[in-house]
Amino acid sequence: MATATRCAAILKGLIMTDDIVLKTEDLTKHYGGVHALDGANFELKTGEHVAIMGDNGAGKSTFVRQITGVEQRTRGRMWLYGDEVNFAGPLDAREAGIETVFQTLALADDLDVPDNLFLGREKTKLNWLGPFRILDYKAMREDTMAGLEKTGVKIPNIRNTIANMSGGQRQCVAIARTATFHSRLTIMDEPTAALGVQETAQVENIVRTLKEAGEPLILISHNMRQVMDLVDRIVVFRRGRIVANLKKEETDHQDVVAYITGAKTGADYEGAQ
Repeated sequence: MATATRCAAILKGLIMTDDIVLKTEDLTKHYGGVHALDGANFELKTGEHVAIMGDNGAGKSTFVRQITGVEQRTRGRMWLYGDEVNFAGPLDAREAGIETVFQTLALADDLDVPDNLFLGREKTKLNWLGPFRILDYKAMREDTMAGLEKTGVKIPNIRNTIANMSGGQRQCVAIARTATFHSRLTIMDEPTAALGVQETAQVENIVRTLKEAGEPLILISHNMRQVMDLVDRIVVFRRGRIVANLKKEETDHQDVVAYITGAKTGADYEGAQ
């Protein structure tokens, strides 16, 4: 493609530049007459950590469900590392490299750490029993330890079942699962909502470790202190629409709250729909 033609295509949003990890255009979700998400235009760049904020019912979780394939969008387009994607379900998103830590964690209480990390994608030894497979527990344990080390998570005994772990340890296991599989994009939905002070600090240290490693992350959070400490940019949703896209160093708590509550309408935001 000629340089001039390529530049024109980039300006129109038809081609992604090399530093864009995720891009959505007019992403919309209607439930009958309810417009839960309306025309969301969003970009995430390489190594960037972005917080999504908004009141309950603002469209944050709906947005995440669309980009992770949990639900199918009403309309809109999405690109991941320059390739347009249409995920039929969460498994497609995971296979594409999007790892999500939901509030529910999606962990199996009766299984240990390696079994949870490799649930649905277990490693097996060489096939010598026809259609049967033997699980490669040694390889899974080694990869589990590597994933825990990568995120700085400390679990005294990885053979311990999830049911016997604290809330913070459970959350850390869910986050370590993203690191184990070298995710291209990590999404965390309220990762510290039900945790105490020490456990929250541990999770926040993991987020900082991911930042130092240059791994892009989307953080959905109501915790203003946490957001201001951890991210580069804040995107505010209100009534299903993006009303603000704020660089952390150019805003403050009061400004963000004003957009969340509607005291500021976002009319001056060039990306507002």
